[in-house]
Amino acid sequence: MSDDPVLLEHPADHVAVVRINRPDARNALNMEVRRRIADHMSALGTDPAIRCVILAGGEKAFAAGADIREMADADAIEMMRRGAFRLWQMIAACPKPMIAAVRGFALGGGCELAMHADIIVAGDTAKFGQPEIRIGIIPGGGGTQRLPRAVGKFKAMKFLLTGELISAQEADAMGLVSEVVPDAEVEARALALAVQIAQLAPIAAQQIKECVLAGQDMALPSALMLEAKAIQLCFASRDQKEGMAAFIEKRKAAFEGR
Repeated sequence: MSDDPVLLEHPADHVAVVRINRPDARNALNMEVRRRIADHMSALGTDPAIRCVILAGGEKAFAAGADIREMADADAIEMMRRGAFRLWQMIAACPKPMIAAVRGFALGGGCELAMHADIIVAGDTAKFGQPEIRIGIIPGGGGTQRLPRAVGKFKAMKFLLTGELISAQEADAMGLVSEVVPDAEVEARALALAVQIAQLAPIAAQQIKECVLAGQDMALPSALMLEAKAIQLCFASRDQKEGMAAFIEKRKAAFEGR
């Protein structure tokens, strides 16, 4: 197995997998791993050959949290200089659809990383959670903001304030994950979804992501205007002409992302 802590794989046309590879540390997110993920996301976000990205870990852990040993003795200025916030922003800024394939633990920063995705496929024994309060801190990668947006204030506050873990089944019922499948099928299901998305119109996919993410924090009239402008933009693409022609001619469309 490679010693590289973050692997880049290309399992199918137009699909990339960014895989955390620190099994001895339960895929803990040290600064090197964070930088590597952010760099890959920035590069994949501008690569016209890539239409969908999968975030993955290992069988026992997607990512079990931050690397506590790396931060235990840090002071506030050192934490600021590390620039973790900027790295989270780089991941969030990736315009391509992202799917998190979660097996095992997705805790703390691992849960936050999964919540950066657009679709989460969880194994049936996966565990989610934001247990930072148990070590005297709060989530720092968006947990206090993305978790309430995903599951509502009262569910989120229960888990943020207790640090309790969330089973895959409870995560599914709360709306924290897209679907739950047997552990052995997680990556195959994530890849099937990625291939399905990659065969569709990539410009439309990116516009959908942009409208959903930007629109959720806007007033409804502004969000609807954003959507209106996005659909108008789609009519400047060759993919719109191809998609509608294929529909009329009863054939499969061949989208180019142009």
